Amino acid sequence: MNFLITGAAGFLGSSLANQLAREGHQVRGMDDLSTGDPKGLSPDVHFTRGDVSDRPKLWTLLQDVDVVYHLAARVSVPESVLYPRDYNAVNVGGTVALMEAMRDVGVKRVVLASSGAVYGDMIDDGLKETDTPNPRSPYAVSKLSAEYYVRTIGNLWNIETVSLRIFNAYGPGQHLPPSHPPVVPHYLRQALRGGTLVAHGDGSQTRDYIYVDDVVSAMVAASTAPGINGLVINVGSGVETSIKDLIRMVLDVTNSQANIVSNLQTSSGVSHMKADLTLAKDKLRFTPSIGLKDGLRLTLQRDPRFK
Repeated sequence: MNFLITGAAGFLGSSLANQLAREGHQVRGMDDLSTGDPKGLSPDVHFTRGDVSDRPKLWTLLQDVDVVYHLAARVSVPESVLYPRDYNAVNVGGTVALMEAMRDVGVKRVVLASSGAVYGDMIDDGLKETDTPNPRSPYAVSKLSAEYYVRTIGNLWNIETVSLRIFNAYGPGQHLPPSHPPVVPHYLRQALRGGTLVAHGDGSQTRDYIYVDDVVSAMVAASTAPGINGLVINVGSGVETSIKDLIRMVLDVTNSQANIVSNLQTSSGVSHMKADLTLAKDKLRFTPSIGLKDGLRLTLQRDPRFK
């Protein structure tokens, strides 16, 4: 099959592109390199630097493509609070531009990388796709808006669509910006350096952490799975882990004596998150295979920054 991946030089995009190339598919990658690094891509991935809003460039890259994976996005919740206009421009505007280009060229399937953040807080035991979204940040709003645009334009122009609500993905190669870094690689780096691990709030808030290889497995399945047109599907581990427990695991796998500090003056954000995977198991035949502690060990082993 022929694939185009937007955001192909990013954390998830590069892992997905390399996996599809290993399977023998023709893979084109596009990324503006605002955060991504094409050095992580296999030589078998045909990479082009470009903005997802550049429709003429998209028209060229979309020729003869069977499925598009749309991962190009800004992804920091705290940053989105500071720059909501930028998040709307990239995450919403870029999605609309891509869908218009797909309509123009005649590509018939797109897989959108959405986010579990669209749900807001968890009330029952596990977040289900039928739960009413309650986004709590501009980032979450932009992802929910992208879902609606993808599905609506898809319905209007006969494009098959599926949105994967990915929860807290982590693993080797995850971008570590100087401000607002993702919690897992940040904690691993701090622990290895003997620094301080800061838990916002009292550390009781929970998240659903899923290893990158499991995310990629679900995304690959979504390219050909039948009966999923127009659906949103959760992609997570189905396990709820508190920040306190994450810190304990990080200290254990790094054999670190780093300091732990609870910053009670800062908000912990959403209190609880865990994906209900019933639909993913049914429609994608997806079952996560890597637990959090093993995933932390694999991240340490496979990411040269932690050597």
